[in-house]
Amino acid sequence: MANLDLLRKRIAEIDRDLAERLPALTDPAGLESFRVEFLGRKGRIAGLFKLIGEIDPESRAEAGSLLNALKKKATEAVAAREKELSDVHLEERLASERVDVTLPGVYRKLGHLHPLTIVQREVESIFMRMGFDLATGPEIETEYHNFEALNIPADHPARDEWDTFYIDDTHLLRPHTSPVQIRVMKETSPPVRVICPGRCYRRDAQDATHSPVFHQVEMLWVEEGLSLTNLKYVLEAFTKEFFGEGYEMRFSGDFFPFTEPSVQVHVKAPGSSDWLEIMGAGMVDPAVLTEVGYDPEAVTGFAFGLGVERMAMLRYGIGDIRTFLTNDLRFITQF
Repeated sequence: MANLDLLRKRIAEIDRDLAERLPALTDPAGLESFRVEFLGRKGRIAGLFKLIGEIDPESRAEAGSLLNALKKKATEAVAAREKELSDVHLEERLASERVDVTLPGVYRKLGHLHPLTIVQREVESIFMRMGFDLATGPEIETEYHNFEALNIPADHPARDEWDTFYIDDTHLLRPHTSPVQIRVMKETSPPVRVICPGRCYRRDAQDATHSPVFHQVEMLWVEEGLSLTNLKYVLEAFTKEFFGEGYEMRFSGDFFPFTEPSVQVHVKAPGSSDWLEIMGAGMVDPAVLTEVGYDPEAVTGFAFGLGVERMAMLRYGIGDIRTFLTNDLRFITQF
């Protein structure tokens, strides 16, 4: 039968090992192995508890007290060492991740909007504040949406101006954003108030004022009782908002297959005698309204189309449209 002295000897051995081995542990894995060895279910301290049954009955209470004190001491020592290792690792990690805020930062240039983007967004914003919605459509369009629905049949002489880059026999790169208006009207009952921005394509030789790729914004308003007077009022409000106070605006007669009557819109800067063309416009031709399923006796409408490049050239005094395509940051970052 085990006696209390033998138990005290075993306890002293464990005490000594705790004092000598625990401080030498430097990593969590080693500490965990140490904990299992001493405090695990089959560990050294658990093994001493099994000896209590072999000790004299009158000494068992003291033996239990000694073992409980040992277990508590070992548990606290392991926990304390675990915290020490955690603190050390935290300090090492913080040291490795330390940022010297006194060093100069890495300069990264901010992006800059292209002047065409700036102008297009401004045009969109003006009309959206007037209550117009924004509509977009595909750049590869059908002949029907590009021509027939806009009162430009295959044998119409005006069609030559818009015949452009064909993808196949019936699809082409759109030469204007008017097909978006057709798509909107076919899906929407009046009233319709939309602006249609987007990229367009035409067979134009590139020079100072022409480009085979350009950007356009068109506007469409269809409702009961609209007239040319309403169109003039809207465009005068747009001119004042976009160009500023003092600009004058006028209409001159023109022809477009999809509007009747059709007009060209000109503006004149304060103090200037020159009238500058900025867009084409007119009342929506009744044939177009009929094609999309509207009753031209019940509703009327008007539309216009402006070139974003043209508006940007007027706004910023740019004399060559090719400047927009060079991607020269010295040019782009001026705006």
